[in-house]
Amino acid sequence: MIRLIGIDVDGTLVGSSGKVDPAVWQAAQRARALGIHLALCSGRPAFGVALDYARQLEADGWHAFQNGASIIHLADGQARSVTLPQDSVRNLIAQARSTGDVLELYGDKQYVTESASAWAHAHAALLGVPFRARPFESMTEPVVRAQWLLSPADAARAMAAPHPHLEVAQSSSPLMPDTTFVGLTQEGVSKGSAMRAIASEYAVALHDVMYIGDSGNDLSALGIVGYPVAMANADPAVLKVARHTVGHVDQGGVAQALELAMAKPG
Repeated sequence: MIRLIGIDVDGTLVGSSGKVDPAVWQAAQRARALGIHLALCSGRPAFGVALDYARQLEADGWHAFQNGASIIHLADGQARSVTLPQDSVRNLIAQARSTGDVLELYGDKQYVTESASAWAHAHAALLGVPFRARPFESMTEPVVRAQWLLSPADAARAMAAPHPHLEVAQSSSPLMPDTTFVGLTQEGVSKGSAMRAIASEYAVALHDVMYIGDSGNDLSALGIVGYPVAMANADPAVLKVARHTVGHVDQGGVAQALELAMAKPG
């Protein structure tokens, strides 16, 4: 029986319209009524619209943000955060200032970028937060994740470069189709580690967990659950590891995955 479902956001829950298909929320409500836990598992931070999505899925449950660097219990605000090494943060800042590439640094409740580029503005709108470029040193909480906003070609080079003591994963969003996001967390921190932790909190075996995703940063979670599900619009690597493939994000494919979970015998 599927007892826990992890759900990615961009390209999975949210498509090119920027909205969640109403059929997904209806299916989610039925799944919760059956006792199935629903956990957002996103590269996005735990503020803005991602937090709203988490509340709609399970208002008092565990959810993962920041590619697993922030695991938060909405009922009481417990947070399990893993910070980036300070040396890594300093090196990333120096690199961004040298190349002019868009770098974002994230804490649990805020983020900062020095870039005033169109990409930086567009990403703030996607996150659902006001945009304000400010110095990296103005961050007032520990950095749990860094993220580059790059062209696909530059992202490929970034993924191939060495990143000592860091976990690196790329993702995309239908709302910013020309941008590739390269996220960096502490070594060993990923959506897979987050789903393992959330399953443990609910005392659910991993073979009773479904995960639904579409991008490279979902692979670590898809690889450890009993029911890995890919969206029809997923990257080839995701389609390859999936046990099931459902419809395109713009056709509400997550609703199909939830129906599949509810149809499993208890």
